[in-house]
Amino acid sequence: MATTASTRRQFLSLLGLSAVAVSCGTTAGATSGKGQTKTLRYQGWAGQVILPELAEDLGYLEDVKLEWVGNTISGPQDIQSAATGQVDFGGAFNGAVVKLAANNAPIKAVISYYGADKYAYNGFYVLNDSPIRSARDLTGKKVGMNTLGAHSEAMLDIYLQRGGLSRADIDKVEPLVVPPVNTEQTLRQKQIDVAVLGGILRDKALAAGGIRPLFTDYQLLGEFSAGTYVMTDRFLKQNPDTARIFVTAVGRAIEWSRSTPHEEVVARMTDIVKKRGRNEDTAPLRYWRSYGVAEKAGLITGKELQLWIDWLADRGDIKKGQVTLSDLYSNEFNRNQKSSSATKSGS
Repeated sequence: MATTASTRRQFLSLLGLSAVAVSCGTTAGATSGKGQTKTLRYQGWAGQVILPELAEDLGYLEDVKLEWVGNTISGPQDIQSAATGQVDFGGAFNGAVVKLAANNAPIKAVISYYGADKYAYNGFYVLNDSPIRSARDLTGKKVGMNTLGAHSEAMLDIYLQRGGLSRADIDKVEPLVVPPVNTEQTLRQKQIDVAVLGGILRDKALAAGGIRPLFTDYQLLGEFSAGTYVMTDRFLKQNPDTARIFVTAVGRAIEWSRSTPHEEVVARMTDIVKKRGRNEDTAPLRYWRSYGVAEKAGLITGKELQLWIDWLADRGDIKKGQVTLSDLYSNEFNRNQKSSSATKSGS
């Protein structure tokens, strides 16, 4: 199982590679002189409506436009693309954001965009007749997730640690990359022992029956914001007004999704997916319940990043003191904040 352990560390180390390219990266959407870009390039998720897409449809982006360049199934890949200037913003699990910053990528987290609550959570599911009942039962088993080195692997590690497993035993559990749209089927065909399912794909699988949860991230940590959108320091310096419109719009979209009746939100999302014409199945959207962001309008408190700074340091993936929390995020572009004191980075 030494290969498995190496693979798990290897993916996290890959996040550092983008830092090498950052100095060569360009913000292609930015204009020279005083002009600021009004077009934001981004990656989406198949069959889903991400918050910036919702914000644009609601008219919150004002004169700023989104330019879809393709889809991703990986948060770490998305923020690497942002760091190297291939897109103008990217989102990932906060541990991946910390890891990328630790490798000297000049990025800043500007708003939380997903998290865990009683509606929005990732569960680790097994078949009803599976013998797996505890953390120790996972030794030697395969766990399918969307990407390595991100949210799901972090939750798995925490669960195994709390279950009393040693690092050697933890390394015997095998996380595997399985595209989200295929994860349920892969579990039912017994190609993996555990499937990580979240959001509409989770609820769709539960509705079909035959599976049960081993644990969820909500059970592990309660309500928490889990991921942030990042932009490069260069982009923020060149396009502060555009960044402010974007971040504020995403924050407004978060609050709109909280305060609007479920049926109306789903209808809006369904309409967005149909209008973009990518031949996507809209049926699973009816299972959407929440984006799971803990703080109002996605404001970052710091604790949601500090958790993973400590976690990565304990694992030996970064050195203690390698990442300075106050340099990692800023709320200054989020106009939804109430107090002026919250505008300072690190507030």
